[in-house]
Amino acid sequence: MTNVTIKETQNPSILKFEFEDFITQNESFEFKNIDEAKSSPLAQQLFYLPFVKTIYISGNFIAIEKYNIVEWEDVKDAVAEQINTFANNGGTIITIEENKTKKQPITVYGETTPNPAALKFVVSRMLTKNAIEFKNIDDTAASPLAKELFKFSYVKEIFIDENYISVTKYEINNWEEITLELRSFIKQFIENGGIVLDESMRVSTDKQEKSKTAEFDKLDVTSQQIINILEEYVKPAVAADGGNIIFDSYNEKDKIVKVILQGACSGCPSSTFTLKSGIENMLKSMLNDEKIQVEAVNA
Repeated sequence: MTNVTIKETQNPSILKFEFEDFITQNESFEFKNIDEAKSSPLAQQLFYLPFVKTIYISGNFIAIEKYNIVEWEDVKDAVAEQINTFANNGGTIITIEENKTKKQPITVYGETTPNPAALKFVVSRMLTKNAIEFKNIDDTAASPLAKELFKFSYVKEIFIDENYISVTKYEINNWEEITLELRSFIKQFIENGGIVLDESMRVSTDKQEKSKTAEFDKLDVTSQQIINILEEYVKPAVAADGGNIIFDSYNEKDKIVKVILQGACSGCPSSTFTLKSGIENMLKSMLNDEKIQVEAVNA
C-alpha cells in the first residue's frame, strides 16, 4: 500500500511527493511536457493537470513544478491522492531500459587534508556544481546522504563540492578506525541510487546566482577585486584540500577582510597561518596595500 508524503522544497513552485522506497535507481529524470514523458506513464497522466509545468523523478520522490495559476495548498492533496491511486493500482512510474537497471559502480577513496580532523572522500563522478556545508543533521533537508552520515556518532560536519565529500570528525575516533566504514558506506549509498543532493532543492540556483551578481554589483571596487582574487587564485587551492572560502565583508576604514571557511578549512590548525602568510600576503601584493588584514569569521 503506497502512501506518499508531501514535502515542501526551497522553491515554492515545487512540491515533492516522497515514496517509502526508491522508485528509480542511479537515474534522475526531468520532463517538460507529455511528449518527453513517454518513459513514465505516471508523469504523462500528471501532465493532464493544467498547472503542471515540469516533473522530476529521482530516488524515492516525484517533484512537480507548477504554473502560478494555482496555489499548492489548493491542489496538493488531490495530486497526492492521484499518485497514490496510480501506484496502488500497479501503474508503472518509470520504465528504465534493461541496460540501465544494473548497479553503476563507482570508486571512492580517502584523501588527507591539512586539517587532521577532516578527511576528503573523492568520488569518481560529479556530485554537485554548487558547494554546500552541513553543520548538523537538522540542516540536511537537501542531502539524504549527509543525513545518513550524521547518524555516525563521530561525524561532526559535512561539506560537499564537485566530486568529493569532506567529513569532519569528533576526537572520539581515529581515522584509522573509521575511514573504511565511511568510504564503504558512501560508495554503497551512491551505487544503490541514494541521493547525494536533492536536485529539486537546488532548482532555485539560477535565481540565487542572479541575486549574488546583483549583490556583487553593489559592492565597492576593492571588495569586488578581493572576491575576484579569492575566486581565481584561492578557491582552487582550498578545494584541493577539501575546503572552501567565502568572502564575507571588507571594511575600508580598518582594511580588514573577513572570510568564512568551510569544509576541511574550518577549524583547521593551519588555517590561521594560511590566512596570514598566504591569502593576506597575496591580497596585499595584488591590491598594492600593505595595511590589508584577513580574518576568518568562523576561525
